[in-house]
Amino acid sequence: MGVRAQQKEKTRRSLIEAAFNQLSAEHGFSNLSLREVAREAGIAPTSFYRHFKDMNELGLTMVDEGGLMLRQLMRKARQRIDKGGSVIRISTDTFMEFVESNPNVFRLLLQERSGNAAVFRQAVNREIRHFVDELTDYLLQTSDLNKTLARIQSEAMLIVVFSAGAEALDMSNNAKEELAERVIMKLHMIASGAQYLLNNKKEM
Repeated sequence: MGVRAQQKEKTRRSLIEAAFNQLSAEHGFSNLSLREVAREAGIAPTSFYRHFKDMNELGLTMVDEGGLMLRQLMRKARQRIDKGGSVIRISTDTFMEFVESNPNVFRLLLQERSGNAAVFRQAVNREIRHFVDELTDYLLQTSDLNKTLARIQSEAMLIVVFSAGAEALDMSNNAKEELAERVIMKLHMIASGAQYLLNNKKEM
């Protein structure tokens, strides 16, 4: 990559990071202005268009990055699990660390999943499906669940951890620890329920 291409990529990254930095519980992506993002990135507003067609393209890029980070999160959890320990506890701890370290990435996924713009809702739901697909594949590899049960368990687990992540954004450290313990119990209950259905050969 040449010097000019490197500089262009650096500026593009600055715009993405500037947009993430401006997100908060009260200030969602729809509230961001091109001028604000450009100013925080340290470039002229007109230079924005050298990197993104418009704010929607920037937002969709951010959603893609958030989804990629979620999938990388799962791979990180797998690496920890391979070294030994509880699958559910390690997965929960890894997810809570992600929320704490990347609150605005998680906020974007939460806010845009139920936002007004269909294109953003579809993009977030696509990334969530990718995450569920990977979790389903992992359960199929590490348990005796069939594909239907593995998928349902994955979807149920996602609902629990996303809900917990939303709560954790505004919690103290002690409250987060208590929340994590409740999440672990819920995930164990979901896993036990899936195993019960399998063992009793319920029609799915």
